[in-house]
Amino acid sequence: MTGAWLDGMVAWIGTHPVAAGGLVFLVAFCDALAVVGIVVPALPLLFAVGVLVGLGHVSGPYALAAAAAGALLGDGLSYWIGRRWGPSMREHWPFRRYPQLLHRGEALFRRHGNKGIVIARYVGAVRPFVPAVAGMLGVPAKRYLPPSLFAAVTWAAVFLAPGWIFGASYDAVAAVADRLALALLALVAVLALAWAIVLYAWRWFAHHADTLLARALRWSSAHPRLGRYAQALVDPNRPESAPLALLAACLLAIGWAWFALLALVLGRGGPLLLDQTVYSAMATLRNPLADRLMAALATLGDAQVLLPAAGATLAWLLWRRRWIAAAHWLAALCFGLALTAGLDAWIDMPRPPGAPEGFGFPSIAVTMATISLGFFAVLVARALPGRRRVWPYVVGGATVTMIGFARLYLGAHWLSDIVGGVLLGVSWLLALGIAYRSHVSRPLDMRPLAIAFYGVFALAGLWHADRAAAPLLAQFATPAPTLAIDASAWWDGDAWQALPARRNERASGRRWPLDLQVAGPLDRVRAALVAQGWREQPQADWLDVLGLLDDDRAPAAHAVLPATLGAEAEVLLMRRHGPRAEEEQVLHVWRAPVLLGDGSALWLGSAQAMRHARVLDAASLWQPVPDDGAAGEAVRAALSVFPARGGDRDGISVLRVDARGTGMPAPAPR
Repeated sequence: MTGAWLDGMVAWIGTHPVAAGGLVFLVAFCDALAVVGIVVPALPLLFAVGVLVGLGHVSGPYALAAAAAGALLGDGLSYWIGRRWGPSMREHWPFRRYPQLLHRGEALFRRHGNKGIVIARYVGAVRPFVPAVAGMLGVPAKRYLPPSLFAAVTWAAVFLAPGWIFGASYDAVAAVADRLALALLALVAVLALAWAIVLYAWRWFAHHADTLLARALRWSSAHPRLGRYAQALVDPNRPESAPLALLAACLLAIGWAWFALLALVLGRGGPLLLDQTVYSAMATLRNPLADRLMAALATLGDAQVLLPAAGATLAWLLWRRRWIAAAHWLAALCFGLALTAGLDAWIDMPRPPGAPEGFGFPSIAVTMATISLGFFAVLVARALPGRRRVWPYVVGGATVTMIGFARLYLGAHWLSDIVGGVLLGVSWLLALGIAYRSHVSRPLDMRPLAIAFYGVFALAGLWHADRAAAPLLAQFATPAPTLAIDASAWWDGDAWQALPARRNERASGRRWPLDLQVAGPLDRVRAALVAQGWREQPQADWLDVLGLLDDDRAPAAHAVLPATLGAEAEVLLMRRHGPRAEEEQVLHVWRAPVLLGDGSALWLGSAQAMRHARVLDAASLWQPVPDDGAAGEAVRAALSVFPARGGDRDGISVLRVDARGTGMPAPAPR
């Protein structure tokens, strides 16, 4: 519901750019208003507005002024409420429901004075309370207004800037790396969601610990037979009772969710509709650069990464003679692995298309990563002060999210496999966490243990990813085509018209025409092009992407980013200097989805002109530009040594080249 409402709001802003100023003002005003600002999703809305500004749909200065004015007036109203009620504001609804936020706001203001008004603008939930605190403490308006004005303007600029920059650069980047941009954006969005879930769930439970404990005590008194088992966890005389009650409540909720998902999967007997939808969506994001990144992230859940980190932790616990902690650590990993492997063998869940053996329900890699990182957080979080205790959980949640997202992207698992692995892992680590916290009250020495675990995990991850990413990608490579068409029908008939005419991209500007079809060995085509002054560019990697930021490189030294046809990158990318400065002619060649009946390979190509351009004065990119068919004519001239035939299809002039014969140019050295 929230996502649909947000999408509708963004669409309305795009179609009503003038009236959008009022909406931006209202969002900023509500975000600044005491109490109301806690629930207003200002950050995603302002990011969306910034994107529309960058794309040119909304005036930038207009949006900035509206956001700053809304923030200033919202702060002003909160300040007036504080002045009007004074110290009695603490007793009025709804402020009395948030005493901890008022206390934090007052502490921030007393520590930093008027600077606290500026600082609070960027400090989460306390932001809408500091102006009210300033009014409550009797700060004169002439002292309050200047820092409030400065804070409102800078806050509006900072919150609009990321979307603004993204929108301004998106068209330029998407022209050559649409799927890469979308894949990275999706990863960032999922990481942000995981971070928010872990952080705010932990804070909510922490703020309601006493209430939950009191309810558990009342339930124990009302149910003496069952309550005696709960009293061991909720003894009010023990300082660990509140955390134990929270763990128990989480265990009940997560355990219920796990069994509900298991029943749904077993009842369905196969992937859910949501699984298939997510699988299809991920398939549309495949890009060679993103492939390598996701393969590296997916390997973080392998035993070669988790076992060294777990071993280092166990060695430290044994060295420090923390026998109970070591026993629970071993139980977490060994029993978790046995349980997950047993479920994976018991539940016959059809794998996604192309996923090899070893990928099932639930995901063993995701489950074991959840258990390892989650139970380690249980071990060390107690040694951290106050609100910092959440950070081991945030780190674990972010890492598991990256592993799960990467495996979804590669098509290794259904979404149910990932969610089931997370729920199973969390259920087990919560059960073990309750047992551990019930028996151990002395916290561990957190710093050396954290250095050992996270340090070994990072080093093992870097070492293993470098070796395992390429073999993992090979497992999920698109299989060679098996469908064949008659060779004579392709050459003499109209079978060539059944092949794709354009790239299957969402935006019309990126549906490049596939104006070349080649039969035969690709080395012959490469040799003919090299003989006419074309040069081959190896497929760009992340070092080439970073090289786009180098101003000292000549334009010709900057790589053309890879393009995809379906989920496959081009197998050949040829370049030659164009007729104008900082312009090149480029030929992309992809494997066709069919073979010829005689077993010969068939290839599809797209010729285009590209111009070197700067994006936000930060990076250089080769972007497609109109050239009235000059690049296509250059390709035709270079391949004139082969038998060729032309034809028109949907307004596209398609050149068919037969490179199967003998007596053709020898392959050029690569």
